[in-house]
Amino acid sequence: MNKNIAALHWIASKKTRLIIGLMSGTSLDGLDVALCRISGSGVQTKVKLEKFYTWPYNKKFKNSILEVFAKSQIDFQKLTELNAVIGKTHGQLVVKSLNKWKVKPTQVDVIASHGQTVFHAPKFLYPQANSNATLQIGDGDHLAVATGIITLSDFRQKHVAAGGEGAPLAVYGDYLLFSKKGSNRILLNAGGIGNFTYLPASAKASEVFVTDTGPANTLIDQTVRHYLPGQSFDKDAQLASTGKPDLKLLSALKSHSFFKQKFPKTIGPELFNIEYVQAAQQKSNTTEISLPDLLATLTYFSSVTMAEAIQQVTGKRKFDLYASGGGAHNPLMMQSLRELLPNITFHKMDALGISGDAKEAVLFAVLANEALAGGKTDFGKRSKIPSVSMGKISFRR
Repeated sequence: MNKNIAALHWIASKKTRLIIGLMSGTSLDGLDVALCRISGSGVQTKVKLEKFYTWPYNKKFKNSILEVFAKSQIDFQKLTELNAVIGKTHGQLVVKSLNKWKVKPTQVDVIASHGQTVFHAPKFLYPQANSNATLQIGDGDHLAVATGIITLSDFRQKHVAAGGEGAPLAVYGDYLLFSKKGSNRILLNAGGIGNFTYLPASAKASEVFVTDTGPANTLIDQTVRHYLPGQSFDKDAQLASTGKPDLKLLSALKSHSFFKQKFPKTIGPELFNIEYVQAAQQKSNTTEISLPDLLATLTYFSSVTMAEAIQQVTGKRKFDLYASGGGAHNPLMMQSLRELLPNITFHKMDALGISGDAKEAVLFAVLANEALAGGKTDFGKRSKIPSVSMGKISFRR
């Protein structure tokens, strides 16, 4: 038997597994590394987050991703090279993390790597396409060789192959870890793109719901980078808090057909980018508004579209909302959400035992655990939440 196959069999049969989850989102701010001790599988899954660190990307590395990120026309050679470079770089950051934590690579069972999304193409946005499509790069083989640890990666392709759009994947881990009978919960992730998982008090997988809502931080971040070179985001909404939302611009921003699409749906920076903002300004004759007013409008735009999406599925019922992602640290965004959702009780994700900053990396560790030791959670016959096991396996040397 191949030694790696034997290792997988042994790992799958263990009572607990030590799994590193990696996440690099559309904000391109860095690599989240979560060292997770996981036992059980399915709804019996238990996770202890033992270590967590975010390695910020340097300017050169970030710019190399931006050269191919969410663009319909790119230098294909750069994309090809970057697939290997990201895998190697993430592997080096895993090794640095383990050295920092004084953990030996041989103690880690597997790595679960999300990779770096460079293009997301749901069919509704590209109606001429033959199918939904999404692409994450950062090759798992390079990670496995760089670390000496078996790696699971490229989770989103099975989701697409089974009829989904490749996102959001948070629903799988959210349901296994955080669903609780008798408790109506919304798990809101305000990352580059906003999305939420609806966990009903019934705790039935067939009633769970997940969708993207539109932009959370991506338009704010892109606008800051465009007008303030050297800055990448509006820290603590310091600029937006001095401005005032422009209602004409807000109306133009909300006019896209995406917001009329039925749930569930997904989207990315391929639509919501600086060109989208500038087109809305032209349409609303607001090209001369101040930067604080522009950022205030974009922040409220994210808040109101997240709130309206949540209201569509919760109605006037009382829910507990647990917030994560960069938007959870934006006081203006969270204040607006509280005002827009008076029937919702707000909590930080940390209240459920997992750091909000680490949550997405942890969820990919859970997906790897399911691929190795679990099965298929039955989400019913809904094509956009396929009942599948995800992740491709890369052997070490």
